[in-house]
Amino acid sequence: MNQFVIGIGWRILGIIILTSAITYFWLQEVNGLMLFPLAILHVVITVNLYRYVTSLNRKLTRFLESVRYSDFAVSFRADNNLGPSFYELNDQFNEVLDAFRQARAEKEANLHYVNTIVQHVSVGLLTFDVSGQVELVNQAALRLLGIYRLRTLNDLNATHPELSELLLSAKASPTPVSYQTGADGELSVRCTAVRLRGRLVTVVSLQNIRSELQQRELDAWQNLTKVLRHEIMNSITPIVSLAGTMRDIVETDLLPFALPSDNEFNAIPSVVGESINDLRDALTTIEQRGAGIMQFVDAYRNFTTIPQPIFADVPVEPLLRTVVQLTQANAPQCQIAFTVGSPNLAIRADASQIEMVLLNLVKNAVESVEKGIIPIINISAESLGPHVVIRVTDNGPGIEPEALEQIFIPFYTTKKTGSGIGLSLSRQIMQLHNGQLTADSRSGAGSTFNLTF
Repeated sequence: MNQFVIGIGWRILGIIILTSAITYFWLQEVNGLMLFPLAILHVVITVNLYRYVTSLNRKLTRFLESVRYSDFAVSFRADNNLGPSFYELNDQFNEVLDAFRQARAEKEANLHYVNTIVQHVSVGLLTFDVSGQVELVNQAALRLLGIYRLRTLNDLNATHPELSELLLSAKASPTPVSYQTGADGELSVRCTAVRLRGRLVTVVSLQNIRSELQQRELDAWQNLTKVLRHEIMNSITPIVSLAGTMRDIVETDLLPFALPSDNEFNAIPSVVGESINDLRDALTTIEQRGAGIMQFVDAYRNFTTIPQPIFADVPVEPLLRTVVQLTQANAPQCQIAFTVGSPNLAIRADASQIEMVLLNLVKNAVESVEKGIIPIINISAESLGPHVVIRVTDNGPGIEPEALEQIFIPFYTTKKTGSGIGLSLSRQIMQLHNGQLTADSRSGAGSTFNLTF
């Protein structure tokens, strides 16, 4: 503070001396050329005194501007040598700016943390203002909508016009709204209105309930299958065992007495022998049919014990070529072909499991074609936005509408011989791959099964 007072003092003293000198020379009527330098020096010292005295105001203004524009890199140290009070003031300014700097860093870290969580969750999230300007959207929402960018709700008009209108007219409601995205997708849309600093922002969550419903349905069928298999096996196993034991008793202990004897007193009537033979045949039938039921029920073990897929990058073209070669060898009468939209097309999948799904679909297609018609089966693959779709199309009689809704239900079959788990198993494998298996068919116009990755 002493230096600050000294600075003011010598400037004031200089102004007084210059003022006295100018007055003196003016009264002595000295030439004006001598007064001009003194007047200039007087103005310079006066301006310097003004700037020196108001430096604290300028410092305060610079500090407030730094806070206003979030410029926390500013440092106040230039006038520390003017005294302890200036040093303490500068130190307080610097500490306040440092606190603001730390608060902004924490805010940015929290924002990055929240944004990472938003992008990581599997539920689609987006927010927009009253004008339809999208402020936030995560990758899950883009994936569910099948688009790669969303800046305004008007961008949805090309692909989802009904959803765009739904969101613009949406109101906060605890009840979600269902929106159909196509034959293989159904979204649950929930909207919540939030007011931020006077602005109304709508937060929307999107969730694909079709896959969730399919997974729950599959889990229910698997649990039911496990229970039925356990109960049937527990009941039929002792029956088969007892039938085999009784058949052995009949053949070993009773059948010899039914044979003709030389002793007429020990001879058993022929009607008894016939009854024993009938009993043996009945026990043999029970044993065989029981064993058949056990084998039949045990076959459903595969439906509940699918191993987790081992994912790898699988080129589509070699995969389809292998499927065609395998099926063509077993069905030489069929015309089986495949096409791939791009030679570099690949999927992230377990090659053996997807190959099993395709073989099952082609086998079904071959069996569905009516007699007298040459089966023509085409397998095609293409990239549709973020998805890869493989289609298996046949020229068969198609599937009736009422059957089309049930073909993926376990144990349902339209064949005279069949277990009814092939398509259910195939859909389960696709769900393990985070994909979808759907069917399109019209009676008399063939069928198409779609594998969407």
